[in-house]
Amino acid sequence: MFIRRSTALVIILLAAIGLPAMAQPSPAWNAADIRLQLKKLDTLGSVLYVAAHPDDENTRLLGYLAKEKLYRTGYLSLTRGDGGQNLVGNEQSELLGLIRTQELLAARRIDGAEQFFTRAQDFGFSKNPQETFTIWDREKILGDVVYMIRKFQPDVIICRFPADSRAGHGHHTASAMLAAEAFTAAADPKRYPEQLKLVKPWQAKRILWNTFSFGSINTTADDQFKIDVGAFNPLLGKGFGEIAAESRSQHKSQGFGVPASRGSSLEYFLTIKGNTPKKDLLDDVNTSWSRVAGGEKVGRLVDAALAAYNMDDPSASVPALLEIHRAIQALPDGYWRNLKLAETEQLIYACAGLWAEAYSTSPTVVPGTNMEATVQLINRGNVKVTLEQIDLPGKPNAAGQQELAYNKFTSISQTLAVPASTPESQPYWLAAAHRVGMYVINDPLLVGNPENIPPLQAKIRFRIGDQEFNIARPLQYKYTDPVKGEIYQPLVIAPPVVADLNSQVYIFTDTKPQAVPVKIKAMADQAQGTVKLQLPAGFVATESSLPFNLAQKGDEVEVRFNIHPVKNITDNHADTFTVVMQTNGKEYTQSLQQIRYDHIPLITLFPPAAARLVSVNLKHNGNRLGYIPGAGDMVAASLRQVGYDVTELTEKDIMSGNLQQYDAIIAGVRAYNVNARMKYWQPRLMDYVNNGGKLIVQYNVNSPLVTNNLGPYPFSLSRDRVTDENAEVDFINPKDPVFHYPNEITAADFNGWVQERGLYYTANADKAYDKLFTMHDQGESPLDGSTLVTHYGKGVYVYTGLSFFRQLPAGVPGAYRLFVNLISVK
Repeated sequence: MFIRRSTALVIILLAAIGLPAMAQPSPAWNAADIRLQLKKLDTLGSVLYVAAHPDDENTRLLGYLAKEKLYRTGYLSLTRGDGGQNLVGNEQSELLGLIRTQELLAARRIDGAEQFFTRAQDFGFSKNPQETFTIWDREKILGDVVYMIRKFQPDVIICRFPADSRAGHGHHTASAMLAAEAFTAAADPKRYPEQLKLVKPWQAKRILWNTFSFGSINTTADDQFKIDVGAFNPLLGKGFGEIAAESRSQHKSQGFGVPASRGSSLEYFLTIKGNTPKKDLLDDVNTSWSRVAGGEKVGRLVDAALAAYNMDDPSASVPALLEIHRAIQALPDGYWRNLKLAETEQLIYACAGLWAEAYSTSPTVVPGTNMEATVQLINRGNVKVTLEQIDLPGKPNAAGQQELAYNKFTSISQTLAVPASTPESQPYWLAAAHRVGMYVINDPLLVGNPENIPPLQAKIRFRIGDQEFNIARPLQYKYTDPVKGEIYQPLVIAPPVVADLNSQVYIFTDTKPQAVPVKIKAMADQAQGTVKLQLPAGFVATESSLPFNLAQKGDEVEVRFNIHPVKNITDNHADTFTVVMQTNGKEYTQSLQQIRYDHIPLITLFPPAAARLVSVNLKHNGNRLGYIPGAGDMVAASLRQVGYDVTELTEKDIMSGNLQQYDAIIAGVRAYNVNARMKYWQPRLMDYVNNGGKLIVQYNVNSPLVTNNLGPYPFSLSRDRVTDENAEVDFINPKDPVFHYPNEITAADFNGWVQERGLYYTANADKAYDKLFTMHDQGESPLDGSTLVTHYGKGVYVYTGLSFFRQLPAGVPGAYRLFVNLISVK
């Protein structure tokens, strides 16, 4: 008797057990990997780890649980890390969240755990959970945690943080509060009853807090339950301190490369709810096959397969695995039955040496057009494998029955009509507009998934022995790079045309028209139509619409609009315009954005082709600026928008160039954290100031710094920050020239700021510095260290922890006015 299981179910289960259904053409398991997975097949236990952000997870513990204890192990991160800083590029907010999502997935591929998320958006640092829950919808995020517990069915839940101030961040505290509440709510059918159409109530055995010792805070104690996670695994050839370092070092956008540790290492736990474990995290949990009705037979078969496993000939295990597969199929439908069935199928493919992939010869396809697709197969094991059928999108039965001879490479190519209903390559949590703090996900089945399920897949049916199996392989783009070799990328599903704007913000200080170039790119052949700008009230374009005619896929043309305000600018205002393209009777408003870094897969999305229109009453003094790049910010580009000539300075410029030609020099965010040369450049920069220059240094974190001498006089950096972007700002000395030249700065210039006022404010500043502002979050004392100004020799030095790196790219009018005044201070 054969059971043919749907491709969708296979994909879900592969994702559930952490197998590389989407990342690679086939699982790349060696004989030691197969043995480890055979041992895992005999273990029925699960642990869910809960925290707030990428990097919060304890990678050593996750690796130990997943690859030593062989439990199903998951990490539920409430957010995707959207609110942090970026040390590898200039992406911020949702784009940074995309990068950190892929970094988390890379980490999980190393430590063996699985990755999940809620709808919560990381909106930046939060000082307490009360503030957090004014931005997150507590009930909805709690519902997501409940849903993931019911879906994952963990025997034990572990929190990274306590539900109090020791967590150090409002998101951290909130994650522990939600996990504890969800522990109980997940078992209550009256809580979130709408979920019961998809999942069942679930009661975990216990929820624990994984206590820690970070810096000066040590929450561990000898009387706490503890386990040694410093084991060495000979099948992996590594200890879990080594695996943890490799996993954690995937968080490259945060600069979290860490050294490996080796040897014994204790992890400590306090019980939050449920009974306290005595010997093992999963005390009182049956992790053998006897936890499944009728499963004892399966357990005996797995034990026998393990005992007989020959690492020199994994294919000899296929008959035993086929018997295991048949025995699991005979069990009643249920969580462990379905999970272990998928695990067994992956073991059969690996032992049989079966390899399969599907790829496109083009990196992008458009729904409703044709594409060339190839399925490649090989049987590299001493096992008879028969290809029964291949179904491709829009083309069922693309290949019929044939035996896959030993080690004979088979390649099958077809021309496909891409279904017109195929969704575009847009991350599902970004598909709908959302407010700050919460993503909108309309399909409840998607909640928790780390990324999209590929919409175009090859469905391949095999016969091995007397059983049939279905494999789903995503259609990917494969090509050969002359330096990097064979490269796989996600296949991009695109609209027929996209538009690109060369700036995300257009600043208007008068009614003079500005040229707005729009680049139209064809994603399919014969793309022709018209393009126009959808402008807000108060702006007009000289051109109502412009034509485009692109004959071939990949062709581009640039059209140019001239827009201007309809009246003189007397106040500050920001709005948005959108590019609208009409072709084949439909309107399209997407741009194409791709994020490329070597450490993660290519990320593609189609955000609106839109930009900010900012009217600002702005005067500026000086013209030529030097800019020292820091940790990826867009301040230099923003300053060019208001008319400055900005030069990015190099080693040669700073050490042997004429710095006095610049009206001001600006150091980018975290330059003193990430650029080792700043230590050697600093004396030259101080000479520049002493000789009449102006140096503006933007925020740095307080550790590590390449030099502690950031200015001409001493000051230090604290961890003080103001997270409320609407916090009241008081001027310490309203008569200070900084507030009057060349722009009159008032409290209104702090309206419309995003995410925060500033971070890592100064402390212990020398009396030679003037302080400009005081500000504070609710219930806290005023902070006066956001901005320092001093004269040094003939010049001026400014240090500011205000988050201009967020405000200027966001088109905040008052931030431009204030930053220009800091550049212009005399």
